[in-house]
Amino acid sequence: MHNTMDNVVIYHGYPVSIVAAISFHCLVLAAIIYFQSNSRPETFNLVQPTVVKALLVEVNPQLRNAQNLERQRLERLEQQRQTRQQEIDLQAEADRQLERERVAEQERVQAQEQQRQRDDARRQQQDEVDRQTRAEAERRRQEQAQVQQRELEQQRQRDLAREQESQRQQAAAELATTEFELVQSATALIQQVVEENWSRPPSARNGMRAILQISILPTGELVSTSITQSSGDAAFDRSAENAVFKAAPFRELQILPINLFNTNFRILSLIFEPEDLLN
Repeated sequence: MHNTMDNVVIYHGYPVSIVAAISFHCLVLAAIIYFQSNSRPETFNLVQPTVVKALLVEVNPQLRNAQNLERQRLERLEQQRQTRQQEIDLQAEADRQLERERVAEQERVQAQEQQRQRDDARRQQQDEVDRQTRAEAERRRQEQAQVQQRELEQQRQRDLAREQESQRQQAAAELATTEFELVQSATALIQQVVEENWSRPPSARNGMRAILQISILPTGELVSTSITQSSGDAAFDRSAENAVFKAAPFRELQILPINLFNTNFRILSLIFEPEDLLN
C-alpha cells in the first residue's frame, strides 16, 4: 500500500488531497447521472452541474517527511504486530500440534491398555478353560482310581473272605477231628473204667443186652442211671448198674470243653453185652 501511494505522487505530481477531491466529484457526477436516468421522462429537469474548482496546494516537505516517518513507524509497528501475531499463531499451532500428539499418544496408550486388557481377558479365559480341563481330567482320573481301588478292595475282601472261609473250614475240620478224637477218647476211657468195675453174674449168657442211660455233671459225678433196655435178667441188669456206680465219678470228663460235654456226655447211653465185656 505504501509503495502504491508513493508511485501515484511521483508519477502524476499531485498530492493526495487533489486526487481525493477529483474522485469525490466523479462520484457525485455519477450519482446524478444515475438518478436522472432512473427518473420518468415527463419529470426530467436539466440540472446545471456544479463546478468544483480544484486548486493545487503545495505540500510542505517537512510535513511530508514527518508523515512518511509516521507512516513508516506505523508500518514497522504493524509489521512487529504481525510478527508477534505470527509467533503467537506459530506457538498456538505448536501447542495444538503438541495437544494433538498428546491426545494421539493418550489414545495409543489407551488402545494398548485396552488391547492388553483384552489379551489378559482372553488369557484368563483360556487359563480358566485349561484349569477346568485339568480339573475334569483329574476328577475322572480320581474317579477311575477310586473305581479301581474299590474293585481291588472288593477283590481283596473276596480273597480274604475265601481265605477266612477256607481257614474256618480247615479249623472246623481240625476241630471236628479233634472233637471226634476227644469224644472217642473220653468214651473209651468211660468204657474201660466201667468194664474194669463190671462183674458179670453167673446167669449171664451170650446174646444178652442191657442199655443204661446215665446223667453226668461236667465234674464227672454221676447224677442218675436208668435202664432203657433190659437184658431180661435182673441179675445182669443189676450188675450193669453196680459197675456204673463203682466207676463214677468220671474225672476224665473234666478236661472236655463244656459244649462238647453237653453234646456228648451230659446224657450218655452204655451198652452191656457179655461178649464185649469179658474179664
